[in-house]
Amino acid sequence: MSWPEGAYHRKEGADAAEAEAGTDAGVGKDEGDTTVNGNANGGAAAVAAELDPLLAALRERDEYLVALQRVQADYENYRKRIARQQDELAARAAAGLVDKLLPVLDALDLAEAHLNETLDLTDDGKALRASRAQLMDILSREGLERIDQAGVPFDPTIHDAVAHSEGDGSEGGTVVEEVLRSGYRWKGQELRAAMVRVRG
Repeated sequence: MSWPEGAYHRKEGADAAEAEAGTDAGVGKDEGDTTVNGNANGGAAAVAAELDPLLAALRERDEYLVALQRVQADYENYRKRIARQQDELAARAAAGLVDKLLPVLDALDLAEAHLNETLDLTDDGKALRASRAQLMDILSREGLERIDQAGVPFDPTIHDAVAHSEGDGSEGGTVVEEVLRSGYRWKGQELRAAMVRVRG
């Protein structure tokens, strides 16, 4: 099909104009897209810049909280250790005092044994017996225990055997026949072994 010469030139010009318009439109579209993306990236950067100090502050807060909890735990451990040391020192001091009182208790035990042999108990004897009972009651409440039982199996950790007698074999072992001097424990710890005579 043949086109008239003028028409052919008009079509060619229209095609060129359309192509140029399309190119211009494409350029404009790309530039518009770049502008929109640039605004979005800039907004995200601004939000990130605002969040950075907040995140840093939160991290710093958490670090301070952990450090404070560690200091508090250390203080609690220190307080418990000091309280335990004070209790141990007080118990040691009390044990030293009770140890010094043991000769007094021995003297009162001898007086009690003498009073038991006396049929006529005087007022002085009654006062002495009451004083001994009161002292033993106070010390017992504080943690003093007497080791003065006869007829129990011999235990070398709490008994000091100073005499021995032959048994008839019915005991089934060595037993404490007589307590010659009482032993004592202070708060569960041996303060003095009992001096005993054993049989078996």
